[in-house]
Amino acid sequence: MIGDIDLTTPGVRMQTSFGFLIATLFALISQTVATEVAASDYAIVVSQQTRSDAGWNRVVAALEAKHAGQVIVYDAAITETLPALTRQFPRYVCFVATRDEATREFVAQVHRLTRQLDEDPYTDCLWGILTGYDASNALRIAEEPQALVVKKVASGTEIALDRCSEGVWFSELKPGLRVRKTPSGETTSETGAADSTRQLANTLTTDKSQLFVTSGHATERDWQIGFAYRNGQFVSKSGQLFGVDVKGERFAIESNEPRVYLAVGNCLMGHIDGPDAMALAFLNSAGVRQMVGYTVLTWYGYAGWGCLDYYIEQPGRYTLAEAFFANQQALLHRLDTLAPELLKENPAPGQTVRRVQLSEAARAAGLTAQDLAGLLHDRDVLAFYGDPAWSARLEKGELAWGQSLTEVDGVYTFEVTGQAGDKSFAPVNTNGSQRGGRPIIQFLPKRLKNIRVLTGTEWNPVLTDNFLLMPLPKVNDPSHHFRVTFRGEVAE
Repeated sequence: MIGDIDLTTPGVRMQTSFGFLIATLFALISQTVATEVAASDYAIVVSQQTRSDAGWNRVVAALEAKHAGQVIVYDAAITETLPALTRQFPRYVCFVATRDEATREFVAQVHRLTRQLDEDPYTDCLWGILTGYDASNALRIAEEPQALVVKKVASGTEIALDRCSEGVWFSELKPGLRVRKTPSGETTSETGAADSTRQLANTLTTDKSQLFVTSGHATERDWQIGFAYRNGQFVSKSGQLFGVDVKGERFAIESNEPRVYLAVGNCLMGHIDGPDAMALAFLNSAGVRQMVGYTVLTWYGYAGWGCLDYYIEQPGRYTLAEAFFANQQALLHRLDTLAPELLKENPAPGQTVRRVQLSEAARAAGLTAQDLAGLLHDRDVLAFYGDPAWSARLEKGELAWGQSLTEVDGVYTFEVTGQAGDKSFAPVNTNGSQRGGRPIIQFLPKRLKNIRVLTGTEWNPVLTDNFLLMPLPKVNDPSHHFRVTFRGEVAE
């Protein structure tokens, strides 16, 4: 099909002279398409079955129009798209999938596929799975016209309100405790009723929060609001979100306010196992345009909680898609440097590899064999739902350090200024999760090849075609400058 890369139709050999002319013409068209693919920064991956559905085809068409995207159609498995993705090497890949397709296995396959476009162990594109309760829900997400600047946040667990413009968090550990920050910057702590169900629901409806964060016990059907005490629940049914307080009162949660949702500490909140899944209710009923959530039981937490390190605690630096990507690269870097043999392991989603050899490098870094097993457990099980090119970033706020990338005559200079040591970037509440110490991530403006580091090797930078990673320096000196220079050629 012209304009798409169709991986579902086998080639047909032409025998007649007319057929030969048609084949030649098709080859010329294919060459033109290949040129367009190489120039396109956005790919849309969709199954033939979903593409053939009129409602879902409108979702694909909306993304094509919005991003000048190249459509790649597969038949049985997304792994069929690897050759086409490798040729195109897009900056963004959006996997359009129905709720039946967007399984936990599908999420793991996307993670693994998007690391295979080149030889390094890192992810090669910013990706998202665009799904919804139905095609009309997915279309609302695809057509969202405005970028989102997050000014008001709400959370069911402690977050760094000092980095936010305005918001409230409700404690999951102490009954009735909540902390608010007003637009003027005043922060107050208060104690109210232990049952915070309706108040949390109101942050999604009347209060119109633009970022929602949750932790605590959860399943595919509910979020249990209080982790260490009795509280109410959010529940889902047929794409609708409801609150149920401790007295059993049930009320609908309905909003079309564009927002993003980080289920950073919940088990199973990102697992779409049928029409009643919580993820579908948030996407369909609560205005969520992008969502991050675990598809399995979570116990280690590096993949989920670390999104806060990049998104909230570096306000305005990254979009949500970029923060999710950055944290995944931090996880991969930790495995690559401390247990590279585990990068070749592909356990079933949710399966924990019990026998892990503790390397000397991991031991020296203070890690245990359980840490390494936890990193592998987390690697491919966190879902990102939504259009990866849609911009949703926090309003600019206080940053622990400055970072910049400049280029002169093919030489790039990356600089980090101010406090960049571990002590200057301590999370507000570890909550038993994996927080802090994440490497510094800088996206490159264009894909580069033949990269050669000129100076700054003492900071152990990792350079791929699309980003630079620098381990967080141990030096904590506001006057210190960290500089890496490198040369690279723009990849055509």
